[in-house]
Amino acid sequence: MTRSSRWPGNQGAHSRVAVAVRRVLTRWLPPVLGGAVALALAFWLYRDLDLGRFLEGLAEAQAGWILMLAATILLEQLLNGWKWRQLLHDVKPVRTLRLTGALLAGYGANVLVPLGISPLVRSWLVARMEGLKMGTVLTTTIIARFIDGVVFALFAGLVAMAGQLPQIGGNLELGLAVAGALNFALFGTLLWAMYRFRTLFAKEGPLICRLFDFVARWFRANGAALRAALCAGVVWPRSRLYRFYVILGAVAAKLVAASHYLWAGLSVGVVLAPFDYLFLMVFAGFSLVLSRFVRVPGGFVIGSALAFDLLGVPEEDALLMILFNWMLSIILVVGIGLVVLWQSGIDIRRARAEAEAADVSI
Repeated sequence: MTRSSRWPGNQGAHSRVAVAVRRVLTRWLPPVLGGAVALALAFWLYRDLDLGRFLEGLAEAQAGWILMLAATILLEQLLNGWKWRQLLHDVKPVRTLRLTGALLAGYGANVLVPLGISPLVRSWLVARMEGLKMGTVLTTTIIARFIDGVVFALFAGLVAMAGQLPQIGGNLELGLAVAGALNFALFGTLLWAMYRFRTLFAKEGPLICRLFDFVARWFRANGAALRAALCAGVVWPRSRLYRFYVILGAVAAKLVAASHYLWAGLSVGVVLAPFDYLFLMVFAGFSLVLSRFVRVPGGFVIGSALAFDLLGVPEEDALLMILFNWMLSIILVVGIGLVVLWQSGIDIRRARAEAEAADVSI
């Protein structure tokens, strides 16, 4: 008789240890490796940084323009909340400030629980405050994100067609044009599919509905009720004015986002051409999306650094502009979001459990 057979408890202990090790590796190894890659890229990009000039630029930065940057960071979120209000209007009119607070709370929750639950938490919060089904609110956030993707693709196409991009090896205009076209096709198709198959998804007979209900039972959810709640959120404003406001909000938010580096640059004495700011937004945006696929953090920062290098901005000034933008975004967006979570009396562990469970209350 072997030792393992004499002590059957050892097999269970070894199995639990193996599961725990596998769980730790699965959860922490990709972000750790991604962080190492991000740090290596950052050091490579700023390997020739003049620390003395960087500190001098930091000391001489103009506070007025930094305050303007802070104001536009908040304005971007306010516009996103206003756009969300237009989408929700036919479901239930909700105040813009309440929706903006929910958006910020989602960002704050994402910092505490970095599992991409921001849309779930903000939807759960609005549903809780307004007496709506969480699935209905969640669908409107998805539609808003798809609309943002379409608008972003249009900006990418505009930048590519403008023909004022930095000249590097390869065809940058073609790359941006192709990426923008793919982005437009993807989000445009997803939007079309949501509205086209909304009625079908609410029925009981189709195979996809039966599969959805089967998966929902794994999470102890009522699949039919969940599908009904999700379909109720697939709305488009009946009023032409509100439809226009949805598009206007999406475009205005992107323009304000593009202006962030304008104010950050003015604080350190850097002024670029108007299309350069659009190029920065598009290039950094695509870098952010790509970094999420390869699990490398800091995609927006790294993309911004590469874009500034392509535009010939001195490393010290570029780093100051990136840091001002990044730090103020963290302080304002995440900081205010955490305050909103605290004032709402939400236990983040409870919010996460309820959001992930997506039970029949959705």
